[in-house]
Amino acid sequence: MSDLHPLAGVYAAAVTPLKDASTLDLEAVPVLLRFLAAGGCHGALLFGTTGEGPSFSPKEREILMRSVRVYRQQLPGFKLLAGTGTPSLSETIELTKLSFDLGYDGVVVLPPYYFRKATDEGLFNWFSELIKKAVPAKGYLLGYHIPSATGVGFSLDLLARLKDAFPTQFAGIKDSSHDESFATALGQRFGKDLLVLNGTDSYFHHALKNHAQGAITAPANLISEDLREIWDLYQQGKDPTDAQARVTKQRHILEKYMPFPPILKALLHKLHDFPRWTVKPPLEDVDAKKLEEAMKEFSKM
Repeated sequence: MSDLHPLAGVYAAAVTPLKDASTLDLEAVPVLLRFLAAGGCHGALLFGTTGEGPSFSPKEREILMRSVRVYRQQLPGFKLLAGTGTPSLSETIELTKLSFDLGYDGVVVLPPYYFRKATDEGLFNWFSELIKKAVPAKGYLLGYHIPSATGVGFSLDLLARLKDAFPTQFAGIKDSSHDESFATALGQRFGKDLLVLNGTDSYFHHALKNHAQGAITAPANLISEDLREIWDLYQQGKDPTDAQARVTKQRHILEKYMPFPPILKALLHKLHDFPRWTVKPPLEDVDAKKLEEAMKEFSKM
């Protein structure tokens, strides 16, 4: 469809490969990216919630981001997004600048999540400063709307104001509100003028019907082929109901074993022979009993 945004599509909120709590597994990065691309992902988000972004220092993020850039030529057309949001405006500016300097296709930015009573005016000022200082004229920034984790979200009025002020640079949002009514409201208010990438696999089709243009999800690390089937069928004007039902069941199984990073890393190891990556504290690795239960449920799908 010609009216789609350049960042439209299905993305994995990629896990971050870790040998131990302080050592990135850089050798595994290209293997993971090729796996995601082969599964139908249009791209990947690094250092989102599933990538344990807030647990990594700016230097750690830079090391992985530079490493990933080396492999881009092996995956033509595969888009890279970087999670660059921190409570610090200055750190967020530096990470965002770095992302575009390294040739990333866009950034996904959490609101400053420490000050939970920030007003729309304060948030507008924060994002305005960030965009003016770090986002190129033709660069794309997505706000990361996950109020259950951050305590701070994007109101429809704030989104409209940012879009009016920065019509290209403020591309839209990653909507991880897990709220179907909010997905509907986004579509009614903005149509396709605002890029919305949905974060909840279980209502991906609903979001698409309400003018979302793709998804960035944690389960896409494992079920990207099914998500891509929903995307492809919808773009072809066909009914993805069966594929959506399958994805919804898969999502609901994985939700029993949240948080996502430990269980996804464990299942990637068991199902696809990836190394047994660990997670950063305060997250904990999945114990053997829970992993066995998840394997039994998930392997039946």
